[in-house]
Amino acid sequence: MKRFDLIIIGGGAAAFAAATKASELGAATALINSGLPLGGTCVNVGCVPSKLLLELGSELYHPQHPRFEALRDGHYASFDFETAIREKEKIVGALRESNYIRVAQGLGVTVVEGRARFISPNQLEVNGETLEADKFIIATGSRPRILPFKGIDRVRYITSREALSLSRLPESMIVIGAGPLGLEFAQMYARFGTRVTLLQRSNQILTWAEPEVAEELQQCLQAEGIEVNTAVNVERLQEKDNLKIVQARIGDQPRTFVAEELLMATGVTPNTEDMGLEIAGVERDGEGFVRVNDDLSTSAPHIWAAGDVVGKPFLETVAAKEGNIAASNALEGTKKAIDYDSVPKAVFTDPQVASVGLTEEEFMRRYHVCNCRTVRMEQVPKAKAIKETRGLVKMVIHPKTQVIVGVHMVAPMAADLIHEAVLAVKFKLSINDLIDTVHVFPTMTEAIKLAAQSFKRDISRMSCCVE
Repeated sequence: MKRFDLIIIGGGAAAFAAATKASELGAATALINSGLPLGGTCVNVGCVPSKLLLELGSELYHPQHPRFEALRDGHYASFDFETAIREKEKIVGALRESNYIRVAQGLGVTVVEGRARFISPNQLEVNGETLEADKFIIATGSRPRILPFKGIDRVRYITSREALSLSRLPESMIVIGAGPLGLEFAQMYARFGTRVTLLQRSNQILTWAEPEVAEELQQCLQAEGIEVNTAVNVERLQEKDNLKIVQARIGDQPRTFVAEELLMATGVTPNTEDMGLEIAGVERDGEGFVRVNDDLSTSAPHIWAAGDVVGKPFLETVAAKEGNIAASNALEGTKKAIDYDSVPKAVFTDPQVASVGLTEEEFMRRYHVCNCRTVRMEQVPKAKAIKETRGLVKMVIHPKTQVIVGVHMVAPMAADLIHEAVLAVKFKLSINDLIDTVHVFPTMTEAIKLAAQSFKRDISRMSCCVE
């Protein structure tokens, strides 16, 4: 039997952040990885490969749709889908080697490949061997969730993982689910040349987003030829002659959708089954996510959890932050917690969506009062100059203190632009703090300053750079 100070179950962002912190603290640590290769979702089947293919699609799309009159005679770019997938695999493999396998070796952490299961509160069985520790961190991540649609068991569907490694480009695709993954893959494949139909159960795409943001993005996607359907009730799935058939209802109208591929983008489910968590005293909620306190401790006093498995925002950055905090709390006895209100999130469509802080609806729910302004990107001088005026910025402030509590945007490079707003929300800056800050002209970031100024003046009657 091998004994450690800390055993981390998982091999993704949360697990590696926890392992890094444990290494810094000099703890004898084991990292048990099962399922995906080291690196977890992000480097293998998530952020890295999907953003690579999204960028490839962008380079393919824009030469065919030039914004400037001088480029109207641009030629159609050639595209080899199989080469794109091979290149993706090569880059993912290199990043996995450099950022995870070598890092694990440098940390001095014992890495074990295998399925871990608690056989007592302080013991795990892995590959027939018993490992023991005083403390544990559960960071086993999540996987695509498949909803029990009628007929799902008789249809060959794909998830985001398979969509990253198809052997050939499909002529048509139905995407069920219009969250971040569904939207990114819908646009990715549409730009590759696939005819894409998007089906969303709720009344808007991106259910967590401000309605103005969701509507703007939907219009942008539709302008590229993506068919977007909301308020869709999927009734039955079928497959005939290698075509996938979705029978649905939109309002009172029956609809039938047919495509070569069916992509299920209906959320995630945690990897917590068959781990013996009940033996360790770890409670889960009704969906299988590990219940944690603010300090990421579980119902078992010697076990913490981090990452997707706790059901918080499904972001690699959050998982890494949680992993670091869980290790610190476990090994140093601290009680650190995360302020989730100041955590940014983004959707890497084109234009991108980015958000931090509270929405108007959430602020109203908490405080019953709100003050908001929306500035369209066509009001930003840089956006006009480069003929990229898609999008908007919505700012939410406290009506009494004028402190910025939320910023939500859809715009080119929104995922980069949002960080000024992140600092504003995190450090409770007011609109006056942003107005008083000199910005570079002309930049897209001025959109955030203009949003702050819009609470004070009519920005449609402003010259450039007015304070």
